[in-house]
Amino acid sequence: MMLRLHYNHTMESPANFFLMGIPGLQSSHLWLAILLSAMYTIALLGNILIMMVIWRDSTLQEPMYWFLCVLAAMDIVMASSVVPKMVSIFCSGDSSISFDACFTQMYFVHAATAVETGLLLAMAFDRYIAICKPLHYKSILTPQVMLGVTMVITIRAITFMTPLSWMVSHLPFCGSNVIYHSYCEHIAVAKLACADPMPSSLFSLIGSSIIVGSDVVFIATSYNLILRAVFGLSSKNAQLKALSTCGSHMAVMALYYLPGMASIYVAWLGKDTVPLHTQVLLADLYLVIPPTLNPIIYGLRTKQIRERICGLLTRCLFDHSILGS
Repeated sequence: MMLRLHYNHTMESPANFFLMGIPGLQSSHLWLAILLSAMYTIALLGNILIMMVIWRDSTLQEPMYWFLCVLAAMDIVMASSVVPKMVSIFCSGDSSISFDACFTQMYFVHAATAVETGLLLAMAFDRYIAICKPLHYKSILTPQVMLGVTMVITIRAITFMTPLSWMVSHLPFCGSNVIYHSYCEHIAVAKLACADPMPSSLFSLIGSSIIVGSDVVFIATSYNLILRAVFGLSSKNAQLKALSTCGSHMAVMALYYLPGMASIYVAWLGKDTVPLHTQVLLADLYLVIPPTLNPIIYGLRTKQIRERICGLLTRCLFDHSILGS
């Protein structure tokens, strides 16, 4: 143990890592850069628009929209942590990333994903209270409770990511500094270490499984109770309205959890059977698809947000036409 500690402290870390992009798909990098740029633009504009509409409209100051606003912010953080560098790699071949920047990127990417799963749970709980206990909605989900829930979700993500980042960043890197990935995904980085990366990898797998697994169980329980309450309503219109409200949430959750879980477990269990480029592409799309589609889903399926966005865009276009004339 003493020898290992001495080895860790005396081994010099590389000044830079080099991101491979998507191994085996180098010929498609330009097309991938165009696709990612388009998706990133949609994600930025869509999520910023969602945040602007919620902040500007006093009638949208409800728990559901508060959590949606925080989710939009996390989508921007998650996509912005990886997409600009990916596009740079795919377009110009600028694959170099400094040691500190690599672990900073790793921290923000994985922390943002941990926050997002907590927000999805909070949104499911919000729908449960709104549909199953409507008379107590405002007394349960007060502004103080919403802020407290958001803080707990954030602290949980920090508590998970800080030890993981410390464990990986303190591994000795004495060999290759080429990361076979498009961003500093922690398993891909840990594989380059000269020491055994299993402790950090196990910590990541167990921690993410506990966080995601518990959130999924509570979300499933919430929606089971919601569906029971919905189908117990006598009015068909009330049933359809409740199902429509929950439909957007369930679609967003499917977009987040299905590719996310596939990415995590393919990296662990399918590494010898699933081609590396498929693993990397799946991990890349997992970080880009939800931020791109979330604002579209909420904008199209949530009537209040759809009306506010249409009104905001109409005013902007009308004011621009007046100034132009």
